[in-house]
Amino acid sequence: MSATWHLSGFGDEIDADPRIQAAVLRALGASHIEVRSAWGTNIVDLDEAQLAELKAVLDGAGLGVSAVASPIGKVDISLPVEHEVERLGRALRAAEVLGAPYIRIFSFYYEGRAPEDVRDAVIERMTALARRAEGTGVVLVHENEKDIFGDIPERVLDLVETVDSPALKLAWDPANFVQVGVKPFTEGYELLRPHIAYLQVKDALADTGTVVPAGEGDGEVLATVEALRDSGYTGFASLEPHLADAFELGGFSGPEAFGVAARAFAKVLDRAGVEAN
Repeated sequence: MSATWHLSGFGDEIDADPRIQAAVLRALGASHIEVRSAWGTNIVDLDEAQLAELKAVLDGAGLGVSAVASPIGKVDISLPVEHEVERLGRALRAAEVLGAPYIRIFSFYYEGRAPEDVRDAVIERMTALARRAEGTGVVLVHENEKDIFGDIPERVLDLVETVDSPALKLAWDPANFVQVGVKPFTEGYELLRPHIAYLQVKDALADTGTVVPAGEGDGEVLATVEALRDSGYTGFASLEPHLADAFELGGFSGPEAFGVAARAFAKVLDRAGVEAN
């Protein structure tokens, strides 16, 4: 089988300047960009003038925006519901200006507590976020991330099925699953496939958690790509290499390492018979 997907990437892993982000992504054959920050400012903190300038830069480069990579839900569960709903409003405004169909979100830190003890609070907050997004035309995609409630497949499934909103789907990150001891494709794919709407491209080694280029770790990236292809997936594949540095709200690779990551993923796609543009 063959398929065509849309190649995107986290621009701020390349450089703080969106012009450089755009130039590198276009040189690597990407048609889209995932926007997490520009000029060193997080997407939810950009003002109207900055959003307009960013839109002009990306339009001038011929890049669409695949997603707003927001930090929504990367806060402690103890904060009130309204805290993240208000920030989501700003992310939705950014998505509107940039023409992004997706906003990436997370399901809250809960250090020092058991996941079952915070489940109700997580569901309450995720439901409020989904309701805020409903009717906007933008879909929230939850990223499985270590140290948040939705870190393993079973809790991710619980979350998305309990909230049960057309405005909440899943972003699949294989490296993050590896880093919490999960074999992504073997232990999570069939369980979560009905809800997967977005692919983040990152791989990792199981023994150390070190992030590596796609196909060079234990993230079962090729098997996942082949299964997505066979299921009719035609969405985005967004490069998030984290090859130089990783930190709480993101990561960095630089232009050279980002190119390494893009070429590694191109090899995976070639083996699977998937084209990316």
